[in-house]
Amino acid sequence: MTAELLKLAGSIAAILFIAWLARFWKLGGDVRIRSEEQAREIAQETLCGFDPVEIVIDRAGMAALLRDADGRHLLVRRHGVQWAGRLLDHHNEARLDQNFLTVGTGEKTFGSVTLNLGAKASHWAAGLRHLNIGRPHA
Repeated sequence: MTAELLKLAGSIAAILFIAWLARFWKLGGDVRIRSEEQAREIAQETLCGFDPVEIVIDRAGMAALLRDADGRHLLVRRHGVQWAGRLLDHHNEARLDQNFLTVGTGEKTFGSVTLNLGAKASHWAAGLRHLNIGRPHA
């Protein structure tokens, strides 16, 4: 019986140590975009040389839209505990529903992203429509 209690105590100690180690290394947790500065860093990591002049972050912090001085738009979203981004072009799809903007990249692996942008949603939807002006007609 004493051996079993020692095994149980050892197992509990090991689990607590692993939990402490994961917290110390900041593994897992709630991955969200919390500031424009963080969104700027994510954009730079996603697309080298992309320098945003305008940034909007989804209210839940799961995605962001960024525009640079050349009018290019970058969509970043959470992908597991990492971030993925796509430069939007005339292949994108944008649908506005009150405060929600749904953006599709035309890429199946990236999918579409719905951002809660509040009152800024219509402004960003208009900006994305300008990307489609030169869109070829089928």
